[in-house]
This record gives sequence, C-alpha cells and structure tokens, in this order.
Amino acid sequence: MAGIYIHIPFCRQACYYCDFHFSTSMGLKEQMVQAIQQELHLRQGYLQGQPVQTIYFGGGTPSLLHQQELADILQTVKQLFEVGPDAEVTLEANPDDLTPAKLQELRQAGVNRLSIGLQSFHEPHLRLMNRAHTATESLQSVKDAQEAGFDNITVDLIYGIPAPGHSIWLQDLELLFSLQVQHVSCYALTIEPDTVFGRWSKKGTFTAPEDEFTSQQFEMLLTQMQQHGFVQYEISNFCQPGYESRHNSNYWRGVHYLGIGPSAHSFNGPTRQHNVAHNKKYIDALQQGQLAFELENLSPADQANDYLLTSLRTSWGCDLQKLQQELHYDLAATHGVYLQGLQQKELAQISNNVLYLTDKGKLLADQITLDLFM
Repeated sequence: MAGIYIHIPFCRQACYYCDFHFSTSMGLKEQMVQAIQQELHLRQGYLQGQPVQTIYFGGGTPSLLHQQELADILQTVKQLFEVGPDAEVTLEANPDDLTPAKLQELRQAGVNRLSIGLQSFHEPHLRLMNRAHTATESLQSVKDAQEAGFDNITVDLIYGIPAPGHSIWLQDLELLFSLQVQHVSCYALTIEPDTVFGRWSKKGTFTAPEDEFTSQQFEMLLTQMQQHGFVQYEISNFCQPGYESRHNSNYWRGVHYLGIGPSAHSFNGPTRQHNVAHNKKYIDALQQGQLAFELENLSPADQANDYLLTSLRTSWGCDLQKLQQELHYDLAATHGVYLQGLQQKELAQISNNVLYLTDKGKLLADQITLDLFM
C-alpha cells in the first residue's frame, strides 16, 4: 500500500510561527490546480502500481480550494492510481473556511477525514500568532463539521505559547475534550529563523517561554489525554482507539508515498525527492511537461537513521531485530552502554527486542535519537 500527499501552497495570511511553503497571493491558484494534475500524470509510475490507501491534502490551506478544484484533483488521482474503496482522504482546513455549505462540498467531493487547525481557543493567543480565525470560530467549526456528518475529525493545538502561567493551556484542553473529537495533534511552539517570530526573537521583541515551561505543558497534556481515554501513538499525536491517522502512521512506518505540489516530498525506500519550493517555477516546469525536483539517494546509514528517527517517536517503538537484519545496524552492539543508561534513567525500555521511549524520554527524543544515529 502507499499514500499520496498533495500540497496546496496558499493561505489567506501568514501565521507568525509558520515556515512551510505557501503564498498569500491567489493569482496562480487555477494554474496550480492544473499543474498538480499534470504532475500526477507525469508521476503515475512512481508508486509502481502499489494500491493507494491514503490521500492527504496539506498546505498551506487546502480548504481554500473550490469544490470543483478539489473534485478535479481527486478524480485525477483515482483515474491514474489504484485507490482503495476505503481510502482515508484527509483535508487540512482553517476554521474560518468551514461554513456549513463548505462542509457539505467537502463531503460530496470525497473527503472523509478533516484536520482542523484550531491552534488555540484563547483569542489573544490567536491574535499573537496572526491566525485568520477567532476563538468562537475554533469551537463552531468543529461543531458544524460534526453536524455535517464528519465522524473522523482531528484538530491541532499549540502549547508553549508565552503566558504568565498554565491556566490558558488547561482551559484549551478542557474545551478540546468537550468537543469529543477523535484525534488531536499537539505541537510545541517552535521559533524558526525565517518566520515573523524568528525575526522578532532576533531583534529581542519576542521571547519564547523557557524549555521547562513548555515541558510542563507537555506533561499536563499527557496526563489529560490519558484521563480522557486518548492513546499517544506518536509524540505529538493522540487518538481515541482505532482513529490513528493512517496517512501519517505510514510515514512513521516507512511506507512509500508520492508528494505532489511545490515543496512536496516523496519516498520510495532507496531514494527521497522534493519538489521545488517556488510556485511559479513549479508551474512553469509542468507547463513544459517537466518535473522540478531534487533527488537524494539514501545510503544504508541514511535508511537506518530514518527508521530510528521515526520509530522512536511512536508507540510501537524501534524494532531492534528489523534494524539489524533489514537495515544492517546492530544498535545493541554499538550503543549497548548508552541503551543501558537510558533504561537506568527511566528514559527508555526494551521489551521483546523493541526499544521504546518512556514519557520522560519523549521530552528528550530528539537528542536521544541523534545520540543513536549510525
């Protein structure tokens, strides 16, 4: 099985924390939709006939697509690839786009899973991040989606936003659980250099919270999720049993995927490739029947490190036997003392030859993974 990711690189306005590829100008949107369909034709053989079980519209803001634009792209996918009858079709959406009429359009087009970028229910935090929607719209969009018949909804929240204490975060979680959604993705606010927050931080006009503040909110998140019956199946992702994101889980399991659109990445095992992160260059190339991407051949060490990086973030952990037999990296032989130290510090555990990070270890996941790299 395989997945297809489709990047829609348009937003109404720039969020101050975001460093993804997007444009706030819609002038090229019609040409972009045509170029995406053209790329699908040119990349038809990339997945080598593997059935497609997940389709994911990310961005940017895919909910800016008109119904016909979305339907045309999905129809092209289904014409060119073997799409399973129960394929998961996810679309990322901003709350301000999700009117009752829009929600019906999305259902009619074939979307069966919504990812709603709430980020916060606290109005001052939304303004601080320059989000396009209001706190009221955060709540109403989920209720409207449920009323429209969507029964597989995930929402995004951001923690570690500057605040005098933790009460706002706890209130956000309380409101979240009142909505009874099936899936939640929670991310720590990260200050990237090429963002408004990054530039403000460099000038000294914006200060991110201390790591301890953010870690405390992460620990609160874990406690609350457990109390409300959510499973943490990846460091930032939580779901009611049976509602894991099939598309994102495939990334973490090393399943092959095709990325369509400017800046989109593809993976087929021995290679990765990423499209040019420039709307006009992307469109111009495809209008000439060409693809604009860079190819990266993955060495055995790259493939082993990729598996470590993804698997250690998940609830199913890193299979040490797979790492040794399929990827030729004997972690116990090369890092035995380090692994023993992780277990003694209660940062990790090994069970049935599978390495897992504990809740305490998840706070240090990036550093632990780097230490274990081949």
